[in-house]
Amino acid sequence: MRSPGWLRRRCEWGWRVSRSYGPLADSFCPQYGGAMASTAARLLRLLSLLQGGRSWSGVALAERLDIHPRSLRRDIERLREAGYPVHAAPGSGGGYRLGQGGAALPLLLEEDEALTVAVALRAAAPAVRGMDAAAARLMAKLDPLLPRRSGQRASAAHAAMASMPASETESLVDAGLLAQLAAACRDRATLRLDYRRHSGTAITRSVEPALLVNYGRRWYLLVWDCERQDWRSLRADRIDQAVATGARFAPRALPEEPLQLLRKAIGEAPFPCRARVRLAGTVEALAARIPPWLGALQADGPAHCWLGLGAPSMPALAANLLLLDLPFDAIAPAQARHTLTQALDTLRTQLDRLPQ
Repeated sequence: MRSPGWLRRRCEWGWRVSRSYGPLADSFCPQYGGAMASTAARLLRLLSLLQGGRSWSGVALAERLDIHPRSLRRDIERLREAGYPVHAAPGSGGGYRLGQGGAALPLLLEEDEALTVAVALRAAAPAVRGMDAAAARLMAKLDPLLPRRSGQRASAAHAAMASMPASETESLVDAGLLAQLAAACRDRATLRLDYRRHSGTAITRSVEPALLVNYGRRWYLLVWDCERQDWRSLRADRIDQAVATGARFAPRALPEEPLQLLRKAIGEAPFPCRARVRLAGTVEALAARIPPWLGALQADGPAHCWLGLGAPSMPALAANLLLLDLPFDAIAPAQARHTLTQALDTLRTQLDRLPQ
């Protein structure tokens, strides 16, 4: 039996050739090393397919690699000898799957995957405290591990993009806190949160975290509030501390789509002044035109929707309606029409007083 180091050295040699000359063919390749290059390239390709997380049938893998099933079985054994836990399940629903805890190998990313990593790092870093430096370090580590063409495209994309820095008054969420909240969602672990409301009031809540939702630069945590027995949306940057209570909870089904819950939470629910207007169009069509912070949509028949809006004052609510810039044929409650008219009349009076 060959040592695990033999296969690792062969794969790393094939990877270096691939990085220099582009993807190697899965067949005999005399130009870059003959059968040895072919075997190394094929093993790299096999690992790349298995790293996708899905289970592959032997027939599908052999067809994808354009090799005989016996050659595939030998390649699988080579990977196992090198320390890669390739699991095999028999039967029609079985197949080969790569387990966790295997030996390390140069990262096998397709060109579009490498570009996705670069763009995602550039877009996400400004919203999380301390992530800019970490993103730059990660790109520096990824570059020598990627094939030349993929690495060049990813590096170019990362270097050519910029994000607006956070303002002095904008709160950023800590990366460690995000990881803690995500783990609690996954493990269904109850949390005790120290939280600051919009007014600055500090409160403590016992919650069952369900989902983290990103909108713009902000992260929101959808939770079941154990005291209020209702769903809530909490801004992650206002969570000062999260402590696991040790209790576990059974998963609850969200009453609505996460984006719809978030629309209600940030566009309507927190504000004392509210109104609903009836718009022409489906939820899908209007959602593409109306930002989530403006309000939540609710279908009213096949061709209309109600949009719920909220604001700290009636003049602010009138401003939101002007920002909507869409015609509406009804408003509720009825008294909102009079109050909004007064707010607009006040603005008109102030404008009329200005010198011509």
